[in-house]
Amino acid sequence: MAETFVLVHGAWHGGWCWDRVAPLLREAGHEVHAPTLTGLSERSHLLSPQVGLDTHTDDLVRHLDVLGLREVVLVGHSYAGQLVTAVTDRRPDVIARRVYLDAFVGSDGEAAADLLPEQVRHHWASSAADDGFGWLVPPRSLAVLGVSRPEDLDWLTPKLTAHPWKTYTDPLHLTGAGSEVPAAFVECVDWMRVFRAHAARAHARGWPVHELKTGHEAMVTAPGELAATLLDLVES
Repeated sequence: MAETFVLVHGAWHGGWCWDRVAPLLREAGHEVHAPTLTGLSERSHLLSPQVGLDTHTDDLVRHLDVLGLREVVLVGHSYAGQLVTAVTDRRPDVIARRVYLDAFVGSDGEAAADLLPEQVRHHWASSAADDGFGWLVPPRSLAVLGVSRPEDLDWLTPKLTAHPWKTYTDPLHLTGAGSEVPAAFVECVDWMRVFRAHAARAHARGWPVHELKTGHEAMVTAPGELAATLLDLVES
């Protein structure tokens, strides 16, 4: 059965980061959307200190509503795990499945910054304070994220833009409406594994947990393997 995938990028990226994955899903007969969030990449001209978690949640809810999407497989990478949780809570009737790709698995009242390992949280907060005017997080080194091939670095680097720190300090406000929507977690295991604790949280909630032997940027470094995993999830 044809599914509708909505692929949501993480910090610093834009919807273009799914360009190696989306064609593979479409070739399998599925509809694919990959919106860019307010204030990032080609929409960086809309960035302001007011852009926060609610802004990006509204981006996606409006995308679903205006296009009338139904039976959606909502996939969120990294930061966008918070958005998958928030959007599903607001539109549980149109989300068929949630997929967290090396991403935050947050609960009511939790902010992404609180869910980072202490060392990483300190680095991000210091980057915002020292280099981001107090409200922006500059892109991290792609090597730290597991990207090493020159062609991947050349493709990613010019497109990345600073990310609003407010999206990491805003807490989730959930009603619980989306808690029964089926969910799965995909962990990228060939890097520093910042999201290992979130894979464990997903497992504790009874979700299937899959591993990809690649770095954090799986949609760039292992698009075929990622697409195959997503297709297996919807066909199981």
